[in-house]
Amino acid sequence: MPLVRALYFFAVFAISVFAQTDWPAYGHDPGGMRFSPLKQIDTGNVNRLVRAWTYHTGEMPVFSGRRGQRQTAFETTPLIVGGILYLSTPSDRIIALQPESGRELWKFDLQENAAKRASRAHRGVAYWPGDAHTPPRVLFGTLDGRLIALNARTGKKVPGFGNEGEVNLKAGVADRFPNSIYDETSPPAIAGDLVITGAEVPEGAGRGPRGDVRAWDIRTGKLVWTFHTVPLPGEPGHETWEGDGWKDRTGVNVWTMITVDEPRGLVFLALGSPAYDFYGGDRKGANLYGNSLVALDVKTGKRRWYFQLVHHDIWDYDPPAAPALVTVHRNGAEIPAVVQVTKMGLVFIFDRRNGKPIFGVEERPMPASDVPGEATSPTQPIPVKPPPLSRSEIRAEDVRQGCMEMFAKLENRGRYTPFGTKPTVVFPGTLGGATWSGVSFNPDLGYIFVNTNEVGAIGQMTKQPEGSPMAYRRTSPAGDYARFWDSDLQPCQKPPWGLLTAVNVNTGDIAWRVPLGPHDTGAPNIGGSIATAGGLVFVAATNDSRFRAFDARTGRELWSGAIDASGHATPATYLGKDGKQYVVIAAGGGGFFGSPPGDALIAFKLPD
Repeated sequence: MPLVRALYFFAVFAISVFAQTDWPAYGHDPGGMRFSPLKQIDTGNVNRLVRAWTYHTGEMPVFSGRRGQRQTAFETTPLIVGGILYLSTPSDRIIALQPESGRELWKFDLQENAAKRASRAHRGVAYWPGDAHTPPRVLFGTLDGRLIALNARTGKKVPGFGNEGEVNLKAGVADRFPNSIYDETSPPAIAGDLVITGAEVPEGAGRGPRGDVRAWDIRTGKLVWTFHTVPLPGEPGHETWEGDGWKDRTGVNVWTMITVDEPRGLVFLALGSPAYDFYGGDRKGANLYGNSLVALDVKTGKRRWYFQLVHHDIWDYDPPAAPALVTVHRNGAEIPAVVQVTKMGLVFIFDRRNGKPIFGVEERPMPASDVPGEATSPTQPIPVKPPPLSRSEIRAEDVRQGCMEMFAKLENRGRYTPFGTKPTVVFPGTLGGATWSGVSFNPDLGYIFVNTNEVGAIGQMTKQPEGSPMAYRRTSPAGDYARFWDSDLQPCQKPPWGLLTAVNVNTGDIAWRVPLGPHDTGAPNIGGSIATAGGLVFVAATNDSRFRAFDARTGRELWSGAIDASGHATPATYLGKDGKQYVVIAAGGGGFFGSPPGDALIAFKLPD
């Protein structure tokens, strides 16, 4: 057996061993199921959970962007591998802790000597177990467009990786736009001896850095392959961009997590919207591979199949969550499947071998835009099953009394209402439906668990002066990204405002649905869930500074614990060397919902 192949299987074996008791990847496994086989904490004892330890990062930074100034969210999901816990902070610090006590082991601070610390929500790091000749590595992206490899035991940069431990991700994709946004806020994917990266790129102007996805040699940092997310002339899909709409087009990027099907050699990408997000008059056509689920060959980066979830997006309906790899049992067959949840509240389930929808998808007529120069798609794909998880229209009887005056001035024409030349309300908005929170999956039940928001968006398209980056811009008295909520950030429609739903992937039916948050109202939420063999679903996410556990079979809330700030992150669970199962959550508040800020990573366990 060739050495490279042997090392690949060594890495896969090492990760599978860690996965029994640790949390070695963002989604627990490379396919992003977010399911742990641990069951020490179960439905019968979860209500006895106590706080085991708390670690304070000391960071409460403020982020200023196009959507205003707000406290930067602490969105990390820590990895726990081989007796060490690894987390990232909003200012690119990587910290290693002892998992049983929260005691700091080492710290890497990229901005240690900076006069002013930059910050951005950062969701975590990736771990590579190494091999007989190479120590394990922690890899992560940075706010200034670098990919960095650290020795997982010492926290020091790896000299043989790229340029003294760093790869410049901007090179080759952002050369013409050196001052533009180009960063990596989600952990890269590990696939054997490759590390695969996406990026966050601008959403405001249509021209800017490319959103290409690339694979790098995990030992040397050398580029192995590139997938052009906006097809170049001569490549399949280029014909979906009319005229010069493809040139220097930014967006069409993977800013969320990437998942890997190791046995089939596939990489799954949830590709975002072309920029500008709300006007496409300068990019007529379907705009591949914008808003698409794409499967690539892991060795070459060549496209195996794709499915476009939104044609010619003008709603900022980029798929925000990692594709989740699950198994569907249907008609006596076992089908390897991939689940993609969306901001539209739609759930798409495909056979991951060929991209065929398992429950069917229909192209249905949708309303046209009245904005001059715009050419919306006459149809959009709607899954036959599962049913939508979020509402797509709003009527007067659905609106709370305090918002009726606002609602009377807004137009809505049901699902996929374009933002028009008059004030418009769109359901779900960009914070509605599913967010980057994604899904967790219990393979024993065949259920995926999805937390969603019921939050609309308001705005209208306003003509811009000659020479502006875009001819029309979404505007409103409350800013470019106004939500359909009141001055207290409470959604204007009647509750529930946040939901947790279980979908049976074997039948395409909803198994149960409950409000997520206090009482029956639910609460706006952002941050994901995990599932365990103990029959539990753990999720924080809500803006009420609580961490909750639900019965995976019934949806009944079994436990709710106070945390220092709202946990707008995805938890993790692991078995400590003391034989105790821990559940850990980042409680940092901030983010879109104006939650009070915090800086805590908090671990819970059963009492001794």
